[in-house]
Amino acid sequence: MAGASLLTLLDDIATILDDVALMTKMAAKSSAAAADDVSLMTKVAAQKTAGVLGDDLALNAQQVAGVRAERELPVVWAVAKGSMLNKLILVPAALLISALMPWAITPLLMLGGAFLCFEGFEKIAHPFLHGDEPADTAAPMPSTQTVDWVAFEKNKIQGAVRTDFILSAEIVTIALGTVAAAPFGQQVAVLAAVAIAMTVGVYGLVAGIVKLDDVGLWLTQKPSRAAQALGRGMLHAAPWLMKTLAVVGTAAMFLVGGGILAHGVPALHHGIESAGAMAGAWPLGGLWQVLTTSGLNGVLGILAGALVLAGTTLVQRLRPRASAD
Repeated sequence: MAGASLLTLLDDIATILDDVALMTKMAAKSSAAAADDVSLMTKVAAQKTAGVLGDDLALNAQQVAGVRAERELPVVWAVAKGSMLNKLILVPAALLISALMPWAITPLLMLGGAFLCFEGFEKIAHPFLHGDEPADTAAPMPSTQTVDWVAFEKNKIQGAVRTDFILSAEIVTIALGTVAAAPFGQQVAVLAAVAIAMTVGVYGLVAGIVKLDDVGLWLTQKPSRAAQALGRGMLHAAPWLMKTLAVVGTAAMFLVGGGILAHGVPALHHGIESAGAMAGAWPLGGLWQVLTTSGLNGVLGILAGALVLAGTTLVQRLRPRASAD
């Protein structure tokens, strides 16, 4: 079910630049239909930015690992407030770019797509590049009872807010690309709606995920056998849910990032669309068309991520030599 939803989402993302033309037509409608236009554009923008949410959920849920159970929800709330502050900075900045430098939207989308691909490939390559070194060493787990829990939670929150800033920038940039040709007032309404919806949605789900094991444990202590069975199922499902979110999030990085990059290169975009149209002539054509376009976008994303990672790794290895000389 998650895979089918992801493919449906990516089929929507494959039309991100085509929707700009649709937004232009919508902007010409009468003011009486403006509210409906904003609602439709918000829905389209939310669909396109949802490709980042799998990774967003997994990363933020992992950020509260090690926090005392009774402090998990306060920490999630603190990160949610930081996320909203991030968006209060990013949304006006995006609107300013749209007003003064609209030509910069496509390059920014391309940069965001390249970063998504790089981040996804770095996750896959991390064990080979860094051996057994853990991927997240910013805030180590406390090992003694004398740990400064206030400082520990502060480090966790700061790390999560920094991560959220990057992901929020990707969300705002993709949403801006969707409404780039709309009137300024509609851009403000759509970006504000997407920012609020994504923050509430992501951190509401994060709160549910981090407390899933506690709810499961509570149910196992109930006298009802049905409740106990449900609780055991929740305890068993909690770690698998985190792993699934991580896998889906990584896949979404390649598919979404590759789709954005393809749209920035017309020849690639038309080639992928043509291949999808050919696959659409097969039995169950709609399914094969989605699989083909998504698969090609994913391959492009993997290749782009590998190239960016190779380039950054080369620069990092050459820099010490340059400093030594």
